[in-house]
Amino acid sequence: MKASLINKLACPFDKQELQIQVYKNGPENSIIEGILTCRTCKRYYPIVHGIPIMSPDEYREQALEQPLLQRWKYQLEGKFTITDDFRMLPESTGE
Repeated sequence: MKASLINKLACPFDKQELQIQVYKNGPENSIIEGILTCRTCKRYYPIVHGIPIMSPDEYREQALEQPLLQRWKYQLEGKFTITDDFRMLPESTGE
């Protein structure tokens, strides 16, 4: 996925702007792995092999996404909590 594509994507649930976290870059500034997140509804959408997976909730399977989240756990650890309804919530700081 080219980084410029983020400007053309929107959350399939509420049509809001998406943020991106890149975990692996490819040639020519392409994105191989990462996560797109919606600021409004907090849903996340993984980028796998350069393809953003943006299926509606009813077609997603937590078991299929778990290996990706496990691989990215060090980048997510202490920053986000992943919920069973495909949301990525900021980790509370305890302050």
